[in-house]
Amino acid sequence: MHLLSTDTIIAPATPQGYSAIAVIRLSGPDSIKITNEIFKGADLSKVPSHTVHYGWITDRHGEEIDEVMVTVFRAPRSFTTEDSTEISCHGSPALVQSILNEAVHRGARVAQPGEFTMRAFMHGRLDLSQAEAVADLIQASSGESAKIALHQLKGHFSGMLKNLRQQLIDFAALMELELDFSEEDVEFANRQQLKQLTHTLRDTIRPLAESFHWGNSIRSGIPVTIAGPPNAGKSTLLNTILREEKALVSDIAGTTRDFIEDSLTIEGIQFRFIDTAGIRQTEDLLEGLGIERSLQKMAEADIIILLMDIQSEVQDTEVWLHHFNLSKTQKCILLLNKSDAVSREQEKQTVEAISKISQYPVFAISAKDYSSLNPLFDFLKRYIQENHKEESTIITNVRHYEALRETDKALRKLEENMKTGIPTDLLAMDIREALHHLGSITGEIVTDDLLESIFSRFCIGK
Repeated sequence: MHLLSTDTIIAPATPQGYSAIAVIRLSGPDSIKITNEIFKGADLSKVPSHTVHYGWITDRHGEEIDEVMVTVFRAPRSFTTEDSTEISCHGSPALVQSILNEAVHRGARVAQPGEFTMRAFMHGRLDLSQAEAVADLIQASSGESAKIALHQLKGHFSGMLKNLRQQLIDFAALMELELDFSEEDVEFANRQQLKQLTHTLRDTIRPLAESFHWGNSIRSGIPVTIAGPPNAGKSTLLNTILREEKALVSDIAGTTRDFIEDSLTIEGIQFRFIDTAGIRQTEDLLEGLGIERSLQKMAEADIIILLMDIQSEVQDTEVWLHHFNLSKTQKCILLLNKSDAVSREQEKQTVEAISKISQYPVFAISAKDYSSLNPLFDFLKRYIQENHKEESTIITNVRHYEALRETDKALRKLEENMKTGIPTDLLAMDIREALHHLGSITGEIVTDDLLESIFSRFCIGK
C-alpha cells in the first residue's frame, strides 16, 4: 500500500452488483480536476465545498455515459482531508466500470483496500483505533455491534487512552530529567504520585481488557450451542428458533453428523445458534467425529441450551447432567422437549423432579411450537441485561485487547520494581514499555507492516 501517496485515487464506495444507484469516490489533489473533465454540468473547479451538482458523465469522445449527481468536498473538510468527489450514478456494473475507466484514463489510480481510511489516518483526521472502528461499523452484524463501533469511532476509547498516556509521558519526562542530573542525586518525579498514577491506570485498563470477551461475542455473535442426547429434538428446536427449515429433522437417532449454525438478532444482539450431533456412545466413525465437534462447540459456547426428552427417565437425565461440565463463564438452560406428548400434570411433576437435581433453570417446551419458547427467549434477554453496560467502552478488537494486557503487565512490573527501590533508569524502561503498548492502539507507535495488515482487511472503497 502507498502509505504516503499523494496521487489521486478512485474506487466504488458501494458493493458490486446491480442496484438503483452506485457511488464512486475520488480523493487526492486532482480529484476535482479529473471529475470536472468527465462531468458535463457545473464547472466543479468553481463550486463551493459540500455542494451537489446534477449533470452527465461523458467519455473521452464526448459521448454521454450516465446521468449523475456529483458531490464536491474541498480540503481539509473531507473524510481524507484531501480534495474529494463522489459520483452517484445508476447501479449498473458496466456503467460503474465505464466511469472508473474514464477517470483512470485522466490520471486517477484505482485505490487499494482501505486506502481512503488510511489517508484519513495518515493526515491525522482519525487515530488508528478510530480507523479500525470504521471497518467494524461497516461490518457490524447487529445494532449493538454498530453502537460499539460508533462509540469507538467518536473517539471515546482513544481519548481515554491518550489522556492516560499523556500522564505517563509527563512522568517519563521527569525521570529522564533525573537521569540527566544523576550525579546530583535529585528526585523530580514524586514516587508516591507515580504509584498512585500506576494504580489509577491499572484500574482503568483492567476493566477495558475484561470487556473484550463480551465485546468480541457481540461483534461476531454470541455463540449458543444446542446440545443433548440423540433424538431429543435439537434440529427441530433450531428450525423453530430461526423459523425456517435449516436443519434436517428425522426420527432416526444420530441424523446430525456435523454442527449446523445460523444467526438471530434479539434486542439488537446477534446470537449464533449451533445445532450439534447428539452425544452418546457410538461405534459409527462419522457420528463419533460429529460428537467430538459437539463437545468442542459446547466448550466454545457462551450459552448452552441443554435439550432432553421430557419422557426420559429422571435417572437418565441425572446421569447426563453428572457428566456435563461448564466453565464459570458459561450459562446454561435445561429444556425438556416434547411437552405436547405428556399431560399437564405429568409435565409439572417432571419439571419439579428435574429441577431438584439440576443446577440450571428447567422449563418444559415443545420444540416445534414457537410460542412455547418464551422461557428460552426470556433467558437470552436476561443474559443481555446482565452483561450489557450502558455508555461504557467495550473492547472488540483482539489487537487492542493484547496491547491492554501488555500495558497492564508493564505497569504491574513498574509497581513491583518501585517497591524494591530499583534505579531510575530501570523504572523509566518500564514506563517506556507501557507507553509503547498504549501508543500501538491509537497509532502513536506503529509500523508499516501493522498498517498494511490492518487496512488490507478493509473494502476497496473505504
